[in-house]
Amino acid sequence: MRKYSALAFVALLATTLSSCELVEGIFKAGVWSGVIIVVIVLALIIWLVSKVFGGGKS
Repeated sequence: MRKYSALAFVALLATTLSSCELVEGIFKAGVWSGVIIVVIVLALIIWLVSKVFGGGKS
């Protein structure tokens, strides 16, 4: 059940955020801050996916 709640959370974020609004915000903030934000978000998504599918077991 816990796996599905994390996946549902990511799906909710993906559907509620408009790509046009995201791009507009990135250009307003500046290119480098946008690049840093995108890298952080991608790292967070990869980390969440690895946790959901059991890649993060220690």
